[in-house]
Amino acid sequence: MSILIKDGTIVTMNASRDVLKADLLIENGLITAIGKLDNPPAVQIINAGNKLVIPGLIQTHVHLCQTLFRGMADDLELLDWLKLRIWPLEAAHDRESLYHSAILGCAELLRGGTTAIADMPTVNHTNSVFEAVKESGMRYLGGKCMMDNGADVPPALLDTTENALQESMDLYEKWHETHNSRINYAFCPRFALSCSKELLLKISRISAEKNIKIHSHASENRAEVYLIEDLWGMRNINWLNSLGLCSPRLILAHCIHIDKDEMDILAGSGTNITHCPSANLKLASGIAKIPELLKLGCNVALGADGPPCNNNLDAFMEMRLAALIQKPIYGPTSMPAETVFAMATLGGAKALGLENEIGSLEPGKKADVAIVDLDSWHTRPLSEAEVYSQLVYQAKASDVYATIVDGKLLMLEGNLLQFKPDVSEIEKSLTRVKNRINL
Repeated sequence: MSILIKDGTIVTMNASRDVLKADLLIENGLITAIGKLDNPPAVQIINAGNKLVIPGLIQTHVHLCQTLFRGMADDLELLDWLKLRIWPLEAAHDRESLYHSAILGCAELLRGGTTAIADMPTVNHTNSVFEAVKESGMRYLGGKCMMDNGADVPPALLDTTENALQESMDLYEKWHETHNSRINYAFCPRFALSCSKELLLKISRISAEKNIKIHSHASENRAEVYLIEDLWGMRNINWLNSLGLCSPRLILAHCIHIDKDEMDILAGSGTNITHCPSANLKLASGIAKIPELLKLGCNVALGADGPPCNNNLDAFMEMRLAALIQKPIYGPTSMPAETVFAMATLGGAKALGLENEIGSLEPGKKADVAIVDLDSWHTRPLSEAEVYSQLVYQAKASDVYATIVDGKLLMLEGNLLQFKPDVSEIEKSLTRVKNRINL
């Protein structure tokens, strides 16, 4: 069925940044018209009066495999957080627990207007994540987490180089460009400390040959940077670039502790950066130099990271923090609301390699749309001249009225329409995981 969104304030994010009081028509998964439209036959009408109609929000760094572990790894810095909590918990996942973790994360994301993500699952049972994403209707880029190195990695997560590559390619063949190209595959080497030089070189070669995206972490934590320097005699971004990884195919989360040379490499190579302000604050990692990276021409997107280091998947919170935390350092005009909203839409689309398909509301683009209800005390007074301010500084995930992905209405008035996480099964899965590591 076609969908007609009536009488909304449409925040197009097109090249002219038009904000229109208009209708928006969705047919066969695409936006086909924007303007004052008559009601076509066999159409579902959504009244968007006093609501903002926005491009679906895009988060280019999350961990659906960790949703089950929310609140179980608080008040730790990155390397202890991984070694003491996250890696043991991920190693204890089974197929069912990983599925329930992923479907719970998808529910939260869709409820909050996030329509597309770049995800990093764990090492094992990756099919379970893809099955959950298929069921959810979300737009997805992700793949098996690759770890073939590291003395502190649990045996269940420590893979061989050959198996990491073979499983990844098997999953690529099964899932890449499936479900109307809503689901796509990416290599997911965890970070340079947990990946051998051989693995990273092979990922780099295959990625270039087959045009496969790569999703990883870099320079999140000072100790991580020092360890990389000790191992390879150079800083993190220099090391990745020396292996041929830095390119528009690469999505790198964090990039906090980087010097001028590394910033120039990121800009010159077209590497995509994901800013995760909540997680960076919670793990005491630091504040990324986002205004400087933007000035250099880097593409920067946003991500919530994982629920154990956030502890939610709220894109509105990430936008607000991304705008606020830079101001004491770079000044009050350093991160305008419009710039931040562009990171959450157009920046995310470019990082996923989908800038011609999503990220703005324009005829011919795929219909990934969120509708935000501004009829609340915390969003008034309403002003069409201040839509970016309302979205970045005032709105919350709970204000999202409807979420549409690929032309399908997935959430309306707080209710998921295609699936519903089974709370009892989620609790059973968590109990099994905790029992395996005696928590």
